[in-house]
Amino acid sequence: MAFSLAPLLIHSDSVPAEAREALRAISAAPVEERKSALRSVARLLYAETAIDCSDALELVGLQNNCGCG
Repeated sequence: MAFSLAPLLIHSDSVPAEAREALRAISAAPVEERKSALRSVARLLYAETAIDCSDALELVGLQNNCGCG
């Protein structure tokens, strides 16, 4: 089972506003749509911060094999 820091990231000023808004929306999204939405947030974190792809994926609770590309 993956552990997600997404609930904490919502409140971090270090996380881009667009990613925080997406994380808030994910919590209300149907379960079957969450993995795709979390992957999008990981891509945002990767693109807009100094976090590398694998770390961005892990922060939102995804396995590293998903890719940020």
